[in-house]
Amino acid sequence: MLDTIKHRLGRGETLMVCAMGRVLHHNLVQMIGIHGGFHALWFDMEHMDYSTETLELGTLAARSQGLDSFVRLAPTDYACITRAFEAGASGIMAAQVRSAAEAEQIVKWAKFHPRGCRGLNSVGWDAQFARIPLAKFAEKANRETFIAIQIETVEALNECEEIAGIDGVDLLFVGPADLSQNLGVLGDFYHPACLAALDRVAAACKQYGKPWGVVPVDPEYATRCVEHGCRMLSVSADVRLINAGIESVKHNYAKFFAAGPV
Repeated sequence: MLDTIKHRLGRGETLMVCAMGRVLHHNLVQMIGIHGGFHALWFDMEHMDYSTETLELGTLAARSQGLDSFVRLAPTDYACITRAFEAGASGIMAAQVRSAAEAEQIVKWAKFHPRGCRGLNSVGWDAQFARIPLAKFAEKANRETFIAIQIETVEALNECEEIAGIDGVDLLFVGPADLSQNLGVLGDFYHPACLAALDRVAAACKQYGKPWGVVPVDPEYATRCVEHGCRMLSVSADVRLINAGIESVKHNYAKFFAAGPV
């Protein structure tokens, strides 16, 4: 049985996750799993527009290696959220949220009655392709689905306490790049305003007993976040992994690359 993000966070574990964006392929997903160390992947459908079949293959490849997954989405409509669950992801993460009211709407779109208004369809992966009775499926989905809200706008930061307190929000996730941009210090991740924002999110999550996550900008930043209660580190992405591999090869064979064509 897959050890899910939600179960791991419930045990107080710190999760290592990797983003899949522009180079999503089932073989790359399997390679990440085979190397070990990662607990989950997240598929970026904020900046990409995968087909349902592509997302299904991605989640299937992840499960084959014991990796759970969630999908980052623009908070635009309920259908994209339910499709992520039906494709095999156990969770979703809403990007560019600007208020607690918006976060509440995300939860309602992701949950069945009585918590929400998700459309009831049992023919996807999450209902084992119509093998789970409707009432049991709805109860199981409401209990097990994972919902994260990104804190990357000033508006969301100013309401992060209210967002953390929402029933059904499982994790707050800091996006340092957009947050620095919205705080007027683009790319200055150690600026006092950015560090104060991290501390405010950490305090809000501690107040409501919720974990939080981040895309760390370097190991020192990651250490600081974990010391302040962060329990999800998104330490790389598909493009960055490939760039690191290319740079490693060029470094190992530096004298040959420097020599130019023979």
